[in-house]
Amino acid sequence: PLKPNYPSPVVFNVGGRDQLFLTGCDLVTSLDPLTGKKLWEIPGATTECVATTVTDGHRIFTSGGYPKNHVSALLADGSGKIAWENRVRVYVPSMVVRQGYLYAVADAGIAYCWKSDTGEEQWKARLGGTHSSSLTLVDDLLYAANEEGNFFVYRANPKAFELLATNKLGDETFSSPAIAGNRLYLRVAHRDGSLRQEMLYCIGK
Repeated sequence: PLKPNYPSPVVFNVGGRDQLFLTGCDLVTSLDPLTGKKLWEIPGATTECVATTVTDGHRIFTSGGYPKNHVSALLADGSGKIAWENRVRVYVPSMVVRQGYLYAVADAGIAYCWKSDTGEEQWKARLGGTHSSSLTLVDDLLYAANEEGNFFVYRANPKAFELLATNKLGDETFSSPAIAGNRLYLRVAHRDGSLRQEMLYCIGK
């Protein structure tokens, strides 16, 4: 459709087959990744989405922020059924699924944990700031960064929010943390008056 939209397409093997998912433009679309043939399409998203779709193997999770806020869980079998939906504004940061739970950071800096099959909220906690970076998962640790250059590490624990560390690097961050081996890579910007310099940090042994 002739509407603005931003998510990256993603391929998952769900519902017994490989599917390429596109979200936004008021639609959720599943395509055959080899041929481009449309497998199914339903009105399960808002007009503008940014975050990349994630899955727990049975449902796909989409989110958007214009003109309405939403997080949706759709069955990936082509039935068109929406398992659950809420009105949390997870517009820009992509979410993470781990062991039956969906973790997200809203643009306004609130961390959430939902049960992936029912959408039941397990907890929410304020990190602060405005978030554009996506969550990054390593083992049971979640890494999040806000636009002011603050980095948060907390545990992917559905029972309670457990903040392990908060660190500040630079003055601005929009990119997501990247992990390779035992090293953490972070792209941040430093400001000195009107001067802005981006830096790449590598943290590890």
